[in-house]
Amino acid sequence: MAANGLGLGRALAASPCPPWRRAHWEARGRLKPQYDAVVIGAGHNGLVAAAYLQRLGVNTAVFERRPVTGGAAVTEEIIPGFKFSRASYLLSLLRPQIYTDLELKKHGLRLHLRNPYSFTPMLEESMGSKVPRSLLLGTDMAENQKQIAQFSRKDAQAFPKYEAFMNRLALAIDPLLDAAPVDMEAFQRGSLWQRLRSLSTLKPLLQAGRILGAQLPQYYQVLTAPIIKVLDQWFESEPLKATLATDAVIGAMTSPHTPGSGYVLLHHVMGGLEGMQGAWGYVQGGMGALSDAITSSATAHGASIFTEKAVAKVLVSSEGRVQGVVLQDGSEVRSKVVLSNASPQVTFLKLTPQEWLPKEFLERISRLDTKSPVTKINVAVDRLPDFLAAPNAPGGQSLPHHQCSIHLNCEDTLLLHQAFEDAMDGLPSHRPMIELCIPSSLDPTLAPPGCHVVSLFTQYTPYSLARGKVWNEQERNAYADKVFDCIEAYAPGFKGSVAGRDILTPPDLERIFGLPGGNIFHCAMTLDQLYFARPTPLHSGYRCPLRGLYLCGSGTHPVPFQEEASWEPLDAMQLMLSSETSRACDPEPTLTQE
Repeated sequence: MAANGLGLGRALAASPCPPWRRAHWEARGRLKPQYDAVVIGAGHNGLVAAAYLQRLGVNTAVFERRPVTGGAAVTEEIIPGFKFSRASYLLSLLRPQIYTDLELKKHGLRLHLRNPYSFTPMLEESMGSKVPRSLLLGTDMAENQKQIAQFSRKDAQAFPKYEAFMNRLALAIDPLLDAAPVDMEAFQRGSLWQRLRSLSTLKPLLQAGRILGAQLPQYYQVLTAPIIKVLDQWFESEPLKATLATDAVIGAMTSPHTPGSGYVLLHHVMGGLEGMQGAWGYVQGGMGALSDAITSSATAHGASIFTEKAVAKVLVSSEGRVQGVVLQDGSEVRSKVVLSNASPQVTFLKLTPQEWLPKEFLERISRLDTKSPVTKINVAVDRLPDFLAAPNAPGGQSLPHHQCSIHLNCEDTLLLHQAFEDAMDGLPSHRPMIELCIPSSLDPTLAPPGCHVVSLFTQYTPYSLARGKVWNEQERNAYADKVFDCIEAYAPGFKGSVAGRDILTPPDLERIFGLPGGNIFHCAMTLDQLYFARPTPLHSGYRCPLRGLYLCGSGTHPVPFQEEASWEPLDAMQLMLSSETSRACDPEPTLTQE
């Protein structure tokens, strides 16, 4: 990480914790030698798992190596007075059941929904004295059509049909997010009872097929084809196609020309908050406030959450069953089950004794594709960016476009592909794809009066650089300067407004947040690593070959977005409880016993 600017020497550790969090740590600071369940990692997924387990009376402890809970969903005051959602920065796909069951609103969660939600300014030097065009999209379809008509009347007419087409696909796929994937191992190796029980996992797939009906082939193409092929069938104007294509490649080392890129786009369409389909929003107080609300819900029911308590390894009995964890300080904590919110790679290649896992399984885990294109830059500014395509108000107050995801270097899908090709050559993109967000435009508590926090989600930056270079301070700053130069072209004066910045390249994201290769999904969202093949084909049901060990993080179905938070732990927790209960009545060995 590189942190530059005013007062950046002040450490985050000096920032005060919320009072309720301090009280909880003081009240529950005593570590017990045994719990019913242990969760490795207090990321948002692990916290949700812990909250549900504790609500069901399962005495649960969570161990987090960092001084704060939340994993990548944290708020950190890297620059004094400026509170950043340091990694994850937008919320969506918060399942209504979780929102309700954990009473997150009661525990302090407040959301700022965005409308409009997307702004793509153009660079049009030939316009002379005219203001460059821009594309502003929101929930008003008539206004969207008016915006799109600047570039193509044909596209303006097609857009409502496209939206309806994608919404139908989202409606069909949505139930899959709340269900465990098809249990392929049960079909192949399970007992008769397990095979019959696993048939229930087919129900969401059958429901999806009924909804899609005769249009199934067209929808199949969305999931498997390059997104540019899909968009070309609908639209002709590059600004619209490129804006939509950003949602198909964001966070992924893929191009709009990569097969399967449409699935990432679909995740954005499937998003939703407070009953609004497709809605994405900012969390009041930053993403850490979301994690605080989940933590508060979990601890209110009796869960114990420990920070700065890294897990060194998983304990396994001589009979080949999990019996707890060993902490970094040597303490042993016994438990009946262990849920790991860490990545599959960390869980199985670093924390679990290798002798208890099949060689083929370990080889599959080690071969997971974790390539990431993302460098996240957090910026403190003393005024709002002033875009040529949408000049600021005289008083400096925020305007509708400031609350959007602002897409820069995104006027043409060719720009996105060229940025991707640079990374394939081991180079940071010459014209990076930039998603710029200003959460303080809706939440003034994040910055001092008149100032703002800016989130830059940029790509493409390879984990390993060409020509023997490494991501040292010089390379980080050189890339950040390039990004700032790009922003300056759209919003002159931006560089002069910067009070400080925090640069997180793929290796930094891996080191700080435990994201393998810096990948915000733990492993890539390619077709061979989704649904019943995530993380591996025969172990997609949150269980692993070791009895009592489960995954509940991003490396499992249904796959989250780093911008937001998805919710695998509910599926994992439900499957774990059914599996542990079934051992008492199943006459055949359970899957994890084989």
